Amino acid sequence: MHDIRRAESQRQTRETTIKLDLVLDGSGSTQIHSGIGFADHMLHLLSFWADFDLNLTCEGDLHIDTHHTLEDIGLTLGTSLLDALGDKAGIARLGSAIVPMDEALVEVVVDLSGRPYLVYNDDPLPAIIAGDEKDIWREFFKSLAQEARMNLHITYRYGRNGHHLVEGAFKALGMALRQAVSRTRTGVPSTKGSC
Repeated sequence: MHDIRRAESQRQTRETTIKLDLVLDGSGSTQIHSGIGFADHMLHLLSFWADFDLNLTCEGDLHIDTHHTLEDIGLTLGTSLLDALGDKAGIARLGSAIVPMDEALVEVVVDLSGRPYLVYNDDPLPAIIAGDEKDIWREFFKSLAQEARMNLHITYRYGRNGHHLVEGAFKALGMALRQAVSRTRTGVPSTKGSC
């Protein structure tokens, strides 16, 4: 029987106050209050498809815009993911998913390699999604990949509706992470001996 992989993180700046509790070996249950309804919906989808339990509260400077809130949530979630993985012994490390959402199709590939990198092909995204510029989502995923120290490749293959495209990305990311964190091996999944 394995130990439950869990991490709690807090982040306090002049722009945001965040408390986050992440359980990798969960059931997809969430309590998410970011102050941004669309972000809450996306994070719920991520957790559901990853089978993560996620409790998150954030008070951000939303009177300015959503940038700092989403960027800092990405940083905090990434930190928690890395902490919860520990030495990564036994994990599959790699995961991928292609998800359709009506007219949209999105592909996500992850490698929990210890090397942070984001490739983000977002040509089909409309300029504005749920009232925000599309680049806010690149910032979120960049922050997540940076702090989780993972390779993250997101390709919006095609689609027209911004909600559908971003929703497909979060579902696919959840599915890819579910694969990557699963304990299917023995030892650390690296020829170097650490990742």
